[in-house]
Amino acid sequence: MPVSAPDALLTPGEVARRSGVAVSALHFYERQGLIRSRRTGGNQRRYGRETLRRLAFIRAAQRVGVPLAEIGAALDTLPDGRTPTAADWAQLSERWQAELDARIAVLGRLRDELSGCIRCGCLSLERCQLFNPDDRHGAQHPGTHVLLPGESV
Repeated sequence: MPVSAPDALLTPGEVARRSGVAVSALHFYERQGLIRSRRTGGNQRRYGRETLRRLAFIRAAQRVGVPLAEIGAALDTLPDGRTPTAADWAQLSERWQAELDARIAVLGRLRDELSGCIRCGCLSLERCQLFNPDDRHGAQHPGTHVLLPGESV
């Protein structure tokens, strides 16, 4: 297999193979504005080598639960759309750490309350201490009950 020059453009297949990201995901990330391609005279996509670092950044952020919209916003803060550096990751991940800590706390509370739900066996939206502590939702919202913040039945 030939070795590419440092400034050579990569095909979608090469980027997929080297990054572990499916070609369809590359196209999706491109539509979301997270990566960019150039087009050949035959209208084929080609990616700069810097795309591999951007993909590593995207995948690392996704792995810790950062939504793509936030990843895109973070990438948009980089001057001239440059490739993220280790220093960029350190700065951005520090910002995301508080959000991750909050999610961990919520999940810990849900885990702790889950055993009580299993023991009671009620599965009642009116009495369930996991989904509706002290029937707060019944008092506030007759009819449909909110199960978790942002979700309704």
